[in-house]
Amino acid sequence: MKILVAVKRVIDYNVKVRVKADRSDVDLANVKMALNPFCEIAVEEAVRLKEQGVASEIVVVSIGQKSCEEQLRTALALGADRAIRVDVENAPDALSIARLLAKVAEQEQPGLILLGKQSIDSDNNQTGQMLAALLNRPQATFASEVKLDGDSLVVTREVDGGLQTLKLNLPAVVTTDLRLNEPRYASLPNIMKAKKKPLEVKSSADLGVEVTAKVKLMSVEPPAERSAGIKVGSVAELVDKLRNEAKVIA
Repeated sequence: MKILVAVKRVIDYNVKVRVKADRSDVDLANVKMALNPFCEIAVEEAVRLKEQGVASEIVVVSIGQKSCEEQLRTALALGADRAIRVDVENAPDALSIARLLAKVAEQEQPGLILLGKQSIDSDNNQTGQMLAALLNRPQATFASEVKLDGDSLVVTREVDGGLQTLKLNLPAVVTTDLRLNEPRYASLPNIMKAKKKPLEVKSSADLGVEVTAKVKLMSVEPPAERSAGIKVGSVAELVDKLRNEAKVIA
């Protein structure tokens, strides 16, 4: 079975995000970029399925400019076999990404498509669901456990009330949650080997998709600074401040 894994280039989660002075976007100048953590979990799960003999090939795909190839090489170093970059000028919205991934999936015909449940920059949690709808394939989101059962896939997913187990017919689309696995570190030999693994570049025109943004970014605002806490001397003083200053009780 071939597994297709979609990955995204984002700001490293350890970096404090800065907003541009004109509030037009996030400042990416001299900022460390990394593989989206949820995408890294998806790559790790694909590698584990291959180690179990379930998967025969892992293909990673990213939508973006040439800079995305750094993260694709990271995924190759983690165990993917080959990579595809779909070249686009500007950052497309979730629907455009799903349409491009759908065309890649039609060409590659994977038995399983894995994606992170969301990216840590836009936090939309939309692409996986849209992709499954476009391909008319069964889907399971927020996966915390994935097991193959014959020609089906058993996925345990996290929901508000606890855990839900779904059985999907393959081919299927699955989005990964944090508790699915702990991604490995890429070893130096694998990093060197990744430089020689195939990386194909395609354009949206090659895939027959016209990328048109349906969502426009209006402005970006930094979170409000939190005021310092205070100590109170009694319960009566606490109640007074909650009622008259914070106004959270009547």
